[in-house]
Amino acid sequence: MSDKDNNKKEALFSPRNQKLLTNPLGKDNPINVQVLGICSVLAITVQLRTSIVMAISVVAVMGLANVIISLLRKTIPPRIRIIVQLTVIASLVILVDQVLKAFVYDVSRQLSVFVGLIITNCIIMGRLEAFALQNKPWPSFLDGIGNAAGYGWVLLAVGFARELLGSGTLMGYNVIPGFLYEMGYEDNGFMILPPMALITVGVIIWIQRHKDRDLVDIS
Repeated sequence: MSDKDNNKKEALFSPRNQKLLTNPLGKDNPINVQVLGICSVLAITVQLRTSIVMAISVVAVMGLANVIISLLRKTIPPRIRIIVQLTVIASLVILVDQVLKAFVYDVSRQLSVFVGLIITNCIIMGRLEAFALQNKPWPSFLDGIGNAAGYGWVLLAVGFARELLGSGTLMGYNVIPGFLYEMGYEDNGFMILPPMALITVGVIIWIQRHKDRDLVDIS
């Protein structure tokens, strides 16, 4: 491999570009730190399966939308930039929705209107406006994937906790041994109610901010 190829590879995965992927997973998480995109977290995390599908959908839409807007950034008139962004997101969401209906129809029905609400997800709109409009396609792609992944892991964590504790299942399969129920164990029905989604997210946010505070104190 030539020096030119090595330099190109280093540029693609430079420390700055790596931070675009990793920071949203922790200290710049869109939910835990910026408190964005809470609505879908509260609405579709009763089951882990729907959380996974929603997370993958947002990753696909956000990554592609960031690239498209970045490619068009120099040709979009400032007055209509929001309309253009919404049009791009809506087109991608329609494609994702059709794919879900074709391959995971039952999950698509469970997600219902919430797939369509990806169009107005403030995380996606925020990254298009704050990053993709000012940066090249590759960093924009990494930024989109990173923020979508940060959003996604919170979805998975909340979905995991709510389904396990609320229904005793994961991905629809029973995981709590039967002898525990015979000994008196009961599923916590409160976990499948919307308020518990908010409380679970609150606990995750508290853990994240407490961890970040400790890191700052140590440094």
